[in-house]
Amino acid sequence: MSNFAFGTYRISDQNPQHIASLREAVTSGITMIDTSSNYMDGGAERAIALALSTFDDDIKAEIEIVSKFGYIQNTNMQIHKETPFEEVVQYSEDCFHSISQSFMHDQLTKTLQRLQMKSLGCYLIHNPEYYLLDAINRGIEKDERLDEMYKRLFDAFMGLELEVQNGRINSYGISSNSFSKKSNHEEFLPYEDLLTLAEDAAKEVGNEKHGFSTIQLPINLLEQDGLKCASWAKDQGIRVLVNRPLNAEYEGLMYRLADYDESREYDNHFNELMEVSDNELLRPLFNLLEQLDDNKHKFGWIGDYDSFLYSQIIPHIVKSLEVLNEENKETMFNFIDLFLQEYRNMVAFECSKNTRVKFKALLKESHGSIQEYSLRFLMQTNCIDYILVGMRKPRYVHEILSLLD
Repeated sequence: MSNFAFGTYRISDQNPQHIASLREAVTSGITMIDTSSNYMDGGAERAIALALSTFDDDIKAEIEIVSKFGYIQNTNMQIHKETPFEEVVQYSEDCFHSISQSFMHDQLTKTLQRLQMKSLGCYLIHNPEYYLLDAINRGIEKDERLDEMYKRLFDAFMGLELEVQNGRINSYGISSNSFSKKSNHEEFLPYEDLLTLAEDAAKEVGNEKHGFSTIQLPINLLEQDGLKCASWAKDQGIRVLVNRPLNAEYEGLMYRLADYDESREYDNHFNELMEVSDNELLRPLFNLLEQLDDNKHKFGWIGDYDSFLYSQIIPHIVKSLEVLNEENKETMFNFIDLFLQEYRNMVAFECSKNTRVKFKALLKESHGSIQEYSLRFLMQTNCIDYILVGMRKPRYVHEILSLLD
């Protein structure tokens, strides 16, 4: 049966609840924490250091930290603009990528500093297929782009083998969404030659055996193509970590594999806010609220709403309140904050209803929540070692670990 690991994708050192959740997880028996240099611009790694600082060395020694490198965003992007990194793929305006040895060395140094550690349990190349995506966009032939991909991976493996040699990491591997694609998909990253690359890299730097130990990939109820890669890995003695167990992609759309309760407070906050904004001064806000209420069932998944909130809703609200003085503006923001909290709960509830309808046949044997059914599916899959789950509240830790009983 698979075990659970603490995933820190949205964990921040600025949130005391996140720190408390990490500590609760360690106290409750979690022995692996997964993170990355780009999670919250390094904030996730700093949060881990804060959480572990209260434990004795013997307890900390039992916790394996898995981190990743590859993304050039936020602070890394600012540094890159002043002193460019090597072999950079420019995927979008705010997302560049590199797996060069020099970038890896730089990122590992900063990761260890943030974690306040001298060495890392496992270091993963984070989505190296960004090179493939860029090559596809540039019209490079498949054989040519795969040759270049393997060349870049071999170079990165040599750098990682040197870090194993120097004691800064115990092992390494790859985290790739492309492992979960069908083998004939343009973005598929072939994995069967990875061990040969690792063996050759180990020989090149003088290591007796390679340090390639781990792969990480998305697998869930709706995305099961990655099971083939996971089975191959287990046959080769490679550890398998599964991410996105509850965030699933299906036919180009995302779904949250979880049930959410209907908000009991939504109507109160909605009606209260509608009442105070029912005047000519705040008519734009009144109209926005009406539209939001009418459309709360139309979001595909909660991530769609979160993006829409920051790109459209909040800017519209801020503009609508420009007509108020500072005191009244602050009062309105308090009303709006309460409403938006409950509105998100309602959107999540509506999304979960839609998911149950959409995948009724798949979930017909589910007698509990969608999330429990989804996680148990992974737990009972023999080729999976760890399931990475975000546990941003202490109660989430207990809810997840109760499945092991």
